[in-house]
Amino acid sequence: MPNADRKPLLLEFEKPLAELETRINQIRQLADENGVDVSEDIRQLEARSAQLRQEIFTGLSPMQRLQLARHPRRPSTLDYIQAISDDWMELHGDRGGSDDPALVGGVARLDGRPVVIIGHQKGRDTKDNVARNFGMASPGGYRKAMRLMEHGNRFGMPILTFIDTPGALPSVEAEKLGPGEAIAYNLREMFSLDVPIICTVIGEGGSGGALGIGVGDRLLMLEHSVYTVATPEACAAILWKDAGKANLAAEALKITAADLKNLGILDEIVPEPNGGAHAHPLKAAEILKQSLLQNLTELTQLTGQQRRELRYQKFRKIGVFTEIGV
Repeated sequence: MPNADRKPLLLEFEKPLAELETRINQIRQLADENGVDVSEDIRQLEARSAQLRQEIFTGLSPMQRLQLARHPRRPSTLDYIQAISDDWMELHGDRGGSDDPALVGGVARLDGRPVVIIGHQKGRDTKDNVARNFGMASPGGYRKAMRLMEHGNRFGMPILTFIDTPGALPSVEAEKLGPGEAIAYNLREMFSLDVPIICTVIGEGGSGGALGIGVGDRLLMLEHSVYTVATPEACAAILWKDAGKANLAAEALKITAADLKNLGILDEIVPEPNGGAHAHPLKAAEILKQSLLQNLTELTQLTGQQRRELRYQKFRKIGVFTEIGV
């Protein structure tokens, strides 16, 4: 888990809150040094801080939520795995000569139950991000993911996927290895698996890179995560030839968890601690774990055939609309 005690990296909309909390700490320190009782003043300021935090994080725009989803200290796949699993053994390789560090996976125990966990992995700093291609998986990464999913299906282990990527790796080398085929193969095969599959968007879910591990019985999203066909910057550049209009694109794309819940694409919004997952990573992990366990309990009561049919119908309904004559 990222260390919450380090100096915080503040987003623009977080600065008023940080200034108020700094003021509270200064008053508390001065009161201790001078032996003055200012407990009532501090209580009022802390109440104001809690109110301000609530106001800020419940009124975020889509672009601000995207900034939170991309926060460099937002918990990653490996952070969540370490926090929620009893045992974890990472497995490597696609059995074709590749082991993509941008997509990690392995076997674990969730509350004592064997599961397969797969997810995109961004870096914690610039060097790590470069090594992991900023969480953008290559075709070998998606083939590794499919190998692990087939392993889970063979041994009756539920599959949990954590989505956090701006998209598939857009390099010439990756294109030579067939990203379209690798992602399409995963889409087809995930529909046929018998075991429960729960997909969770923990940060930024972008394009086909997210869909490559995104077909499941249930789709969950953390409260401040986003899921989109293209980044707002890319959408703005395509539509208006101006990436600076990303705010408009973010509004139009309906990328937030609330938007996707209203559209019927999302099954459940997993609440984050007040201030975002990066502010309280262990609490965020516990909330996510309870949600996964609840959904897993419900899905394991169904047969493999029922789950496959549920999966099929879920995706068949996406994009359905009714024309009304005027």
